[in-house]
Amino acid sequence: MPNIKSAIKRVKTSEARNAQNTMDKSSMRTAVKKAEAALSVKDAAAAKESLVAASSKLDKAAAKGLIHKNAAARKKSRLMKKANSL
Repeated sequence: MPNIKSAIKRVKTSEARNAQNTMDKSSMRTAVKKAEAALSVKDAAAAKESLVAASSKLDKAAAKGLIHKNAAARKKSRLMKKANSL
């Protein structure tokens, strides 16, 4: 544990930021899984809603730097490709 006041603050802020990033990344993964599940069932209405949510989560994660922007684009592209095949 650090002794310097600023170092103590950095530890606290990095822990808080890590918790937030973990939560955001987890919700992104959940949204993508829900979209894939709706696509596999071939439920067009549910798939459209979940696709919009997953796309939004992916964009936000890429903007925050949780995942690479190209990774987000790739995941969105693959989801859209499955959706268009319905």
